[in-house]
Amino acid sequence: MSRVTRTGLLGTAALVVSLGLATVRADAENLADALVGAYNTSGLLEQNRALLRATDEGVAVALSALRPIVAWTASVARTFERTDINSIAISPQTSTYGAGLTAQILLYDGGAASIGIQGAKETVLATRQSLLSVEQAILFRAVAAYLAVNGQTQNVALRENNVRVLGEELKASNDRFEVGEVTRTDVALSEASVAQARSELAIARGDLINSKAEYLAAVGHAPGQLAAEPPLPARPASISAAQTLAVQNHPDMLAAQHQVVVSEMFITQLKRELRPYVSLNATVGLSEQFGNSDYSNRATVGVNLGQTIYQGGALSAGIRAAIAQRDAARGNLLNVQRNVIQDATNAYVRLQVAVASLVATQERIRASQVAFDGVREEAKLGARTTLDVLTAEQDLLDANTAKIVAEVERSAAAYQLLAAQGILTADRLGLAVPIYDPTVYYNLAKNAPVPMSKQGKDLDRVLQALSKK
Repeated sequence: MSRVTRTGLLGTAALVVSLGLATVRADAENLADALVGAYNTSGLLEQNRALLRATDEGVAVALSALRPIVAWTASVARTFERTDINSIAISPQTSTYGAGLTAQILLYDGGAASIGIQGAKETVLATRQSLLSVEQAILFRAVAAYLAVNGQTQNVALRENNVRVLGEELKASNDRFEVGEVTRTDVALSEASVAQARSELAIARGDLINSKAEYLAAVGHAPGQLAAEPPLPARPASISAAQTLAVQNHPDMLAAQHQVVVSEMFITQLKRELRPYVSLNATVGLSEQFGNSDYSNRATVGVNLGQTIYQGGALSAGIRAAIAQRDAARGNLLNVQRNVIQDATNAYVRLQVAVASLVATQERIRASQVAFDGVREEAKLGARTTLDVLTAEQDLLDANTAKIVAEVERSAAAYQLLAAQGILTADRLGLAVPIYDPTVYYNLAKNAPVPMSKQGKDLDRVLQALSKK
């Protein structure tokens, strides 16, 4: 990613924070709080961070191929022997012990080990991007849960108010029936409306309970009093701008690019393994017999030169399989690119539609309110029936419900667009959390430190700290 592009994206992230995550009531839980909770408590994030650390160790394993292999051996043996000489049995017994130290180091392998190290590093970069993709999914789930609880809370309040208003309408209908202004049919209509409103309230409360359960699963704690939905984050000027950002920055896209590089390096590594190899070997040993002074010391140093010429066709088959895997990785990159572009397009269009729908819904509320007020006044004069009033009131309720749905949809679409562009991460959003730095563990592990070294001890302390979480 170029410096200019990254600066622009960070500017967008700053806008998200300043507009969407800062201007909230201090006594209410806001969207930033929900995102922080999801980031800090996600077991899925911890799982994928551990998988990344395991991938980091792959670099150390690849590096070890260029380092010496040192081993020691020790043996104790007792020999039993029976010999008959002139019908006289002789059974000598001897005991020997030995100890040795061997060392081997690769001097030359055509560069296969070096390519393996580079491939392991590319795998680490791909896995880091996969971790960011998981992080985006976790944060977007938290956004969706927050918006759902907020919307369902408003819906419950709206339904409760509707039950109250219809209850007053029913009381008024009964009073008017008592004085003969309306018929029993009008009272029955009011009773039916109250019953329906109570049923819808029960459904809304159930939906709110389900939304709170999802919030608990996504964020890590039950929701308290939530602040109002924050202002929308800034969006790109056009669909093409959103697509460009997505292709340049989406972690799925970057991970696929690294996977292509890994597959190409693997082909090169297999081809270089066909070249001759040279290794240096050294051995030091001691052997001695118990009970006498016979002993021997030995030391050898040698250079081995070799090359695999034929292995039943397995070597060529391995290269062909690697080429096929490379072609598959390229195909996956093309597929991921198309999916990323499509997701960015869908999110951008979804946001446009949601904004337009909200504008239309607000106009619908205005018109429904005017109609309801007019019908109710006309009913007082006898020009409208109770059914007309109830119908107008239901239209107004439906309009207000639609507004709640439209507001949730608009906010969800805005954050979906951020995720589609690859910038819905804790770092880009500027969340007030310690951002997980994947380079810390990598820098400690990449050189394959031995346990007794300072770097090895630092690595042990990091692992102990991680295991206590």
